[in-house]
Amino acid sequence: MKDFKKRKERQKFNPNNIMITKITLFICLSFPSFAQTQFQPEEWVNTNIGTDSKRNFSNGNTYPAIATPWGMNFWTPQTGKNGDGWQYQYSADKINGFKQTHQPSPWIGDYGQFSIMPITGKLNFKEDKRSSWFSHKTEVTKPYYYSVYLSDHAVLTEITPTERAAVFRFTFPKSDSSYILVDAFDRGSYIKILPEKNKIVGYTTRNRGGVPANFKNYFVIECDKTFNLTWTVNDSLLAKSINEVTSSHAQAIIGFSTKKGEQVNLRITSSFISIEQADLNLKREIGKQTFDQIKIKAKAAWHNELIKVKAEGGTEEQLKTFYSCLYRMLLFPRKFYEFDAQNQIVHYSPYNGKVEKGYMFTDTGFWDTFRSLFPFLTIMYPEMDGHIIDGLANTYKESGWLPEWASPGHKKSMIGSNSASVICDAYLKGVRGFDINLLYEALMKNTEGEGPINTVGRNGAKLYNELGYVPIEGFGGSTAKTLEYAHADFNLNQLAIALNKPKAEVEKFGKRSQNYRNMFDPSFNLMRGKKQDGTFPTTFDPFRWGYEFVEGNSWHYSWSVLHDFKGLSNLMGGNKKMEIMLDSVYNLPPTIEESYYKGVIHEMTEMQVMNMGQYAHGNQPIQHMAYIYDFCGAPWKSQMHVRDAMDKLYKPTPDGYCGDEDNGQTSAWYVFSAMGFYSVCPGTQQYVIGSPLFKKVTLSLENGKKFVIEAPQNQPKSVYIQSASLNGTSYDKNFLSHFDIMKGGKLILNMSEKPNFKRGIAKSSLPYSFSK
Repeated sequence: MKDFKKRKERQKFNPNNIMITKITLFICLSFPSFAQTQFQPEEWVNTNIGTDSKRNFSNGNTYPAIATPWGMNFWTPQTGKNGDGWQYQYSADKINGFKQTHQPSPWIGDYGQFSIMPITGKLNFKEDKRSSWFSHKTEVTKPYYYSVYLSDHAVLTEITPTERAAVFRFTFPKSDSSYILVDAFDRGSYIKILPEKNKIVGYTTRNRGGVPANFKNYFVIECDKTFNLTWTVNDSLLAKSINEVTSSHAQAIIGFSTKKGEQVNLRITSSFISIEQADLNLKREIGKQTFDQIKIKAKAAWHNELIKVKAEGGTEEQLKTFYSCLYRMLLFPRKFYEFDAQNQIVHYSPYNGKVEKGYMFTDTGFWDTFRSLFPFLTIMYPEMDGHIIDGLANTYKESGWLPEWASPGHKKSMIGSNSASVICDAYLKGVRGFDINLLYEALMKNTEGEGPINTVGRNGAKLYNELGYVPIEGFGGSTAKTLEYAHADFNLNQLAIALNKPKAEVEKFGKRSQNYRNMFDPSFNLMRGKKQDGTFPTTFDPFRWGYEFVEGNSWHYSWSVLHDFKGLSNLMGGNKKMEIMLDSVYNLPPTIEESYYKGVIHEMTEMQVMNMGQYAHGNQPIQHMAYIYDFCGAPWKSQMHVRDAMDKLYKPTPDGYCGDEDNGQTSAWYVFSAMGFYSVCPGTQQYVIGSPLFKKVTLSLENGKKFVIEAPQNQPKSVYIQSASLNGTSYDKNFLSHFDIMKGGKLILNMSEKPNFKRGIAKSSLPYSFSK
């Protein structure tokens, strides 16, 4: 105690210590879980994971999103030109702005976008002229904080977010020519500078479709430094002291003198409703709080979500990969709602252009995320999942259809009827907070017709219902659509049972769930396209990508029978034959036949470079395949291949993914698999066991229970499960029940370097199949 007092006496008084003490106290009082633990998973996150990508080769096709979990607005440094889907590339060396973005992927594009750029010296407003060199050595990338030094302007830029707002902090050099530029982008924008309020307001309209004609993203920017000079840009014309402009491409510039090290703060927000609503968002989320206070809150927001899944006993690289993936999973679907003056939840409808009441979420494609991202939410974030499903009900009320790919409204992308899986899986696992009867009505509508674009409703629904499949004539991806519709029909069969629907309705969807059989050709033991007259074409190449499939070939899609691998096994000639066919996928050469696409698409290249045969983990349709061995009595092969994929295909680096990350789905495969199990079939209450990566994972569930997966002997080569116990009782099953997890408990997996050929082979050990 005396030594402590002596040290304290030797310290010089520093007024900043008062602020540090206040901030520390604020953390302890406001965010107790943050204060009481030294484990800070948000610090393991590398937001640059997947950013070393380009159009013809994807290592993730991501950007470093500066955001809060499920935040309405993201921010990112911008290295690409305005409108370029590859808005940030790790290989780039210049930044031309810091962009508010809502982009879910480069293929879908962006909307609600504008950018901010600090400038010194010569005033340049064009992208290539105002850009600055930067180095990753001076770049700090956290989910809750970003900073980088812009060498051409000698400005340090820092950003920290809230759900609908952000604070920027620029540290300027000594200069009589310091500027901040606001770029509202082209295709229709408006800006007004209000010098008397140190404020800039405006809107941007640039988008990639899927919006009504009145779509605007309104923004409000407040500065804590007086503007000495103002300019606006009308397309390419710079005008001094003209403070308002409406044009195709509007920009605003404010100027002032700065001292060396002077910090200038911007408080920025936006709204899809109005400038007044944006003002309200700013007051509610930022108010008079400082940059550091917002940064602490943003860090705590990530901490409090990420800490719910606590992984222990792995390497530093594995922990970084795990939490970088979990960060990606909690970005989408984004909140597309706001709080009005009465604190009521409202949203601008991207479907009818009106301001409506209730939840709305967007920027997700169910073709990707129904597989494991949404099942993960049912376990760890059921309340949020309920809000998302409620938003789907609002989508149906406002557009007449359920979304399949939303950004922000209906987009013409991908295939399937996978909203059925998302809704049914959530309801069957006990998620509530939405009108299931209204959603059932919407799902029934989906089964009978096509929407205004071919990705809404069911493309080919009439013939699918008549023939039991979508024929190849006139329908691209016909076999892929048939397989996905059959899985959706399985979900509807299960939901109809749960809702006590008429027996005829239950049986109709049970029968349709078997339509995958119509695509199976026993002469190849594979799925293929079928003509409307019921015959298979005379020629067939299982290595051909596209045509009756989508971004894949027959070797990939033949396993898209998520709900009935027993039925598929029977078609193939039994479990051993199916096991051999699964082995073939890994053992075949990575041959591609690209004639349908008239060239090599990036997914083909990404499969080939991984050197895992025909296993194309970089795209979603085959990601579950390693777990199918569990269904045919060879669980040790699932264990081997799952661990192999985790080790080879994921890293916490800019080239850390093996294909498009796709809104959390590819990340969810890793997070699930690293925990030791995976959601092979949404719509059942089962997760299939693989090979855990960590010695211990603790799930802190919303109901207050904890479920723990322990693998105390886990080592890099200990990929095989020798024995298992669940809550102290020997456990021989190859699956876990959702409701066993939700009760809390402990699963212990005893790992070994050698497989146990006797465990998990009994019929009772095999996971659910419709035909079982």
